Amino acid sequence: MRDMPVLQDRRIVLGITGGVAAYKTPELVRHLRMAGAVVRVVLSRAARQFVAAGALAAVGAEMVDDRGPGMVHIELARWADVVLIAPATAHVLSRLAAGAADDLLTTLCLATEAPLCVAPAMNRIMWLNAATCANCAVLRERGVGFVGPGEGAQACGESGPGRMSEPGEILTALERLWDTAGSLRKVRAVVTAGATYEALDPARGFTNRSSGKMGYALAAALADHGASVTLVSGPTALPIPPRVHGITVMSACQMRDAVLACREEMDLFVAAAAVADYRPQTILTHKLKKDAETLTVTLVRNPDILAEVARLNPPPFTVGFAAETGDLETLARAKRARKGIDLIVANPIDEAGVGFAQDDNRVILIDKEGAVAWPTAPKTEIARALVREIMKRLPRTPSP
Repeated sequence: MRDMPVLQDRRIVLGITGGVAAYKTPELVRHLRMAGAVVRVVLSRAARQFVAAGALAAVGAEMVDDRGPGMVHIELARWADVVLIAPATAHVLSRLAAGAADDLLTTLCLATEAPLCVAPAMNRIMWLNAATCANCAVLRERGVGFVGPGEGAQACGESGPGRMSEPGEILTALERLWDTAGSLRKVRAVVTAGATYEALDPARGFTNRSSGKMGYALAAALADHGASVTLVSGPTALPIPPRVHGITVMSACQMRDAVLACREEMDLFVAAAAVADYRPQTILTHKLKKDAETLTVTLVRNPDILAEVARLNPPPFTVGFAAETGDLETLARAKRARKGIDLIVANPIDEAGVGFAQDDNRVILIDKEGAVAWPTAPKTEIARALVREIMKRLPRTPSP
């Protein structure tokens, strides 16, 4: 199977500011679209003097109207895999360094957790000015990536450093960004997510309150680092993340079958699903009527998917979750030892604002070396941090 292009389905917000080099941006958009990226453009008022929105839309950009309904900057900030500003003028670099939020572009830069890259473009003396150098130093210290600038003839008639990098160079830099993050490119991961549903009759069944948010966030974070990800999910209202192969199941037995079907191509298994421990012994073919005052249902034990995967020969690197009440760490330590897994993530389900059906979580990471407690944070942030921890522990020889 051929490797998927590095930028395939990557969501890029391109901010275009008011420099002469803005004329290069339709060509930049064309390069990004040909590489498979999805591009949304934020065009500053000054940039409209140098490039037309129609020219950008003609090569596949989605133009963003800052006068649209709702909180456009928040929607864009959450949507973006990366924010790229090209050209980045001396003015916008100073505003970013100061933390300004006085237009759509600078506001979304403050609101996003996605990487920020800039491609500076300005007169050579402006680029070398002490104020610009200080602003760039601040931005680099904050983790902002710089592409260029290059040297050569400038629109002002002078020659020197300050030319915006060519579209092909910017494309290569973005690909390198994900190549650096793509250290899991040869890793084949299977993630389970959501609740399972154990039918009692055609209308009713047993399930739990898991929304699937944690597992879906983990699948997305693994894919962002280049892993080939299969997401085996119980019923949820969540969309399958980009670059992730989704398999939808209902019951624990169906989830087990889907997971074990991948056992020959599984370097990493992350069991984030809230799998029902028991199921009805008999599934009725007719709807159960409300006749008796009491009802007895015989339940039988479901397969233990995580323990079964951990017993494979050879086993993948296994990560489990322990959603618990009570003594969280003690219960999770016992579960890790009992199932023989590499890493377990414990989280409470009896605390307000975290756990099932919430956007936030509070977790404790436990392996054979010990335990580390993390503070409450969004599940997307925890997922990215957990993937970094998995990368530290994974064997260095993934399957070819």
